[in-house]
Amino acid sequence: MCRLGLGLEATRDTASTIGLLTSGVRIHHAYIGAVVIALALLLRRRLVHIEWILSLGIALVASDLIHHFLVLWPLIGDPEFHLFYP
Repeated sequence: MCRLGLGLEATRDTASTIGLLTSGVRIHHAYIGAVVIALALLLRRRLVHIEWILSLGIALVASDLIHHFLVLWPLIGDPEFHLFYP
């Protein structure tokens, strides 16, 4: 809705705010999911609900990949999976 209806783009419209807070690194929720998966695997003997934590991490990674490569790429012609803000 924001992209097509309001003409907003995350790379362009958040670089001056969030980009400053992250030193120009673009934080995708796939990164957070990868950290959750890694922590779950490292701490699997200490965690009680390991399957739920792994599911959460996998869902975050899958959601971001689906958003960029199965939605944005066919819809606008560019997956916009940028690692850094311009």
